[in-house]
Amino acid sequence: MKLTSLLYGKYRNLLLATAMFNLGFVIWFSFAPFTGEIAREFGLSVADLGIVASAAIVAVPVGRIIIGPLTDRFGADVTASVTLVTVGTFAIISAFAQSYEVFTVSRIIASLAGITFVIGIQHVAEWFEEENLGTAEGIFAGVGNAGAGLGAYFTLPRIFGEGYTDPIFGSAFLATSSNWRAAFFYTGLLAIVLGIVYYVFGDAAKSEKKREATRAGISWVQWKFIATRYGAVVLSVAYIMTFGLELAMNGWLGTYYREAFGQGDIVIAATFAATFSIAAGLLRPIGGYVSDLVARKEMDILPWFEGEYRNQWTFTTLVFVMLTMFGMTIAGLTGNIYLAVVAGFFVGMGCAFSEGAIFAQVPAMFPNNSGSVAGIVGGVGTVGGVVYPLAFSAAFLPNYHVGYAIVGASMIPIIVLTAWVFQPRISEVANEAGFLVSTDPRSPKEIPSDD
Repeated sequence: MKLTSLLYGKYRNLLLATAMFNLGFVIWFSFAPFTGEIAREFGLSVADLGIVASAAIVAVPVGRIIIGPLTDRFGADVTASVTLVTVGTFAIISAFAQSYEVFTVSRIIASLAGITFVIGIQHVAEWFEEENLGTAEGIFAGVGNAGAGLGAYFTLPRIFGEGYTDPIFGSAFLATSSNWRAAFFYTGLLAIVLGIVYYVFGDAAKSEKKREATRAGISWVQWKFIATRYGAVVLSVAYIMTFGLELAMNGWLGTYYREAFGQGDIVIAATFAATFSIAAGLLRPIGGYVSDLVARKEMDILPWFEGEYRNQWTFTTLVFVMLTMFGMTIAGLTGNIYLAVVAGFFVGMGCAFSEGAIFAQVPAMFPNNSGSVAGIVGGVGTVGGVVYPLAFSAAFLPNYHVGYAIVGASMIPIIVLTAWVFQPRISEVANEAGFLVSTDPRSPKEIPSDD
């Protein structure tokens, strides 16, 4: 009976975490398929839309870093509930916004839906044993990430298409743009309901002993030490050019396919954009699986990093992501929207493989601090979602295609840093040696550093 109860609790909490993360991503990117209507409503230019896309990400980096320790202290059932109710409330406020300023501020707060990733990572880790943790986290992250594609891009435009009305959003006061307002309202209402359900049916950990151990947490001094190790730094910047890029593309592709190719049908444009999101979400577990595979079979796929098997796979995926960005520009310049959609799919695939590889690296490189490093990597990685949309939509660009090549070129320094850290002599001390802080607070010895 006890075993049955434990199994039930394990999968119940995994289901809750996955539902939270999936809905979080739907809300996070729910404005993307409706940018045309929103632009007309508030008189926005394409450059203004790029700013809104960045604003929808801006609260998340700091939020993810903060929510990790708070979840350790108060439990995922509490932080998930508070986050969902807050996000849902401001999503509803944005649905009734009558000014650009109110709309932008409310969307920034609603964007805190993006911190559900860290809450869910911590919650799943509290319930699953180490031998099953990778699979469980892969299910959580993969299905959750797909929320941007299956939910925001694929489902919402079909439910809330142009001309949508209902008893709430059918009045003359809202009739001019009721579809996006309805989408924001109902997803916000669903978040509030799920927040209540999470608090009632969610359990913070599989045992009180596990809960107390997690609540103890780490000190600020030790957090600073961990955050400045070479491994944590390189995985964080690598996540900028992968998950950060995924965020940026999720918020931009609907606009890109509409403006760059004249695709005015909101449903078709959103469907094209969804191919990227689905690839970036559902293919993510493959990246982690291949990382495990090359490590287990000791496959040297890049002899420059001999013996560093996981590093080799991660580096390969990062280079692939960079190359696909140049491919996006080339495909776009052909003027063929179908080539651009295929190129976008490959970008999503590269992001998925890289993200899976990076989060396979985190526990491998930091076996005793994987939770803290996951929060750091996940938080820093969202920076790309703020910066890249500005490059995609910059007014000085000759066309909407060149921005991808500019972003690809900006990834070269990250590739160079990754190559330096992944070389065997550095990699073997990457969780000990680092920048700025040289003393491990857990030990009086000095940790070697190249600085």
